[in-house]
Amino acid sequence: MNRFLSFTFLILVSLSSYSQIEYSLNQIIDLAKDQSSVARQAETRKENRFWQYRFFRSNYNPQLALSGNVPGYNRDFLQNRLDDGTISFISREQTSSALNLGLLQPIALTGGNISVNSRVRQFDDITRDITQWNTTIVDVRLNQPIFAFNQLIWDKRIEPLRFEESKRSFVEEMEFVSRSSVERFFDYLDAQVNLQIATFNLANNDTIYNIEQGRYNIGTTSEDKLLQVELQLLRSRQDVAQANLDLQSARLALRTFIGLIEDQDFNLALPESIPEFVVEEQTALSYASSNRADFIAFERRRLEADRQVAQARGERFQMDLNASFGLNSAGNTLSQSYQDANNQQVFNLSLNIPIINWGRNEARMKTALANKKLTDFVIDQEEQNFEQEILTQVRQLDVLKQQIEISKKSDEVAQKRYEVAQNRYLIGKIDITNLNIALTEKDNAKRSYIGALRSFWTAYYDLRRLTLYDFVQNQLLYIPE
Repeated sequence: MNRFLSFTFLILVSLSSYSQIEYSLNQIIDLAKDQSSVARQAETRKENRFWQYRFFRSNYNPQLALSGNVPGYNRDFLQNRLDDGTISFISREQTSSALNLGLLQPIALTGGNISVNSRVRQFDDITRDITQWNTTIVDVRLNQPIFAFNQLIWDKRIEPLRFEESKRSFVEEMEFVSRSSVERFFDYLDAQVNLQIATFNLANNDTIYNIEQGRYNIGTTSEDKLLQVELQLLRSRQDVAQANLDLQSARLALRTFIGLIEDQDFNLALPESIPEFVVEEQTALSYASSNRADFIAFERRRLEADRQVAQARGERFQMDLNASFGLNSAGNTLSQSYQDANNQQVFNLSLNIPIINWGRNEARMKTALANKKLTDFVIDQEEQNFEQEILTQVRQLDVLKQQIEISKKSDEVAQKRYEVAQNRYLIGKIDITNLNIALTEKDNAKRSYIGALRSFWTAYYDLRRLTLYDFVQNQLLYIPE
């Protein structure tokens, strides 16, 4: 018996020193958030959304642009009809250049734009040795759609919501990284514990086989029991081989996910310390509605549906007002073209009103209204589902805390029962079948305890992701700027 216990102790010591590095659950989560590929993708999406928002903001700022063509060259033959009706072709060679410097300011309130421009044009007829200049010293233009869909004002309502939604989505994505880390952490931990169990069982079964063989040699046990123990020993060897393979696969999956480069073995510490916190259902719902990106998305989607209705209404007919006032002049030289400037005025009101379009406008409008109604119904259902998900998660967390206490106690009882059964077997009070039953119950209780820990930590990080609130530290995971 002393020999058996000493051998078991050596096995446990060797397993405890299996790796020089031991990571806790929080360390694995921190590594995943810092260097995993999933976290970097989330960072990149966040950056992309930021620059999309900056692009949107630039639509409302004045734009200064220089445009034109410098130079333009043309050499060809021009058709010329003479007085007698005949046609002759004459050669021509010309150059032309144009530059326009314009300052454009969109008008978000009305959807139009106003611009201030200055232009200069030069024309040179090389064939006839004629040079002309035309300048517009200043030109103020107004372009204003009448009763049209105003894209600028709708974007101003929707895009800030989209940007705020993206910032909250980033925090949710990082919490999802935490949750995924928990899954892979326990996948590895399961494999690690299974290897420990398999190795421990192999050592036990090897010792038991030697004991049974000694009993068989002195005639105190049957060949059937000896063969049963030998079969159990062979299965234990197979379990160790499979557990080693599973551990390597789980280690590779965890290492790949969190971005570990070093090819060094490591162990995981069992996260048995359960934080003390209380989550009220209404409190969780309040944090979720205040913080989650989904609730921002609900508002954005409703506005987008309203925008479709407004766009359908604005496309019934088209009317545009264009007006400009400026000073321009012309001359044979550039300096002359800036002298004696004259008024330049343009006013134009264009319209396009369909008379008969076979119900096209009505169909477009009805479609937009139906889509808006459908969006409202879908969002109402999603809000109910979301609320139900929060309530279920809070209630589940309370149950899981109780399960951890029960499964931990069961693990301790099963371990104690196995030790008693082992001692009774060694002194011949029970047979190998009862010892194997106690061994199986011990292993199942350990796995059940780890499974309860997995369920709790998964549910905890799910609740953090759903509410964007840390109930242990009592702080928001996202603070609006």
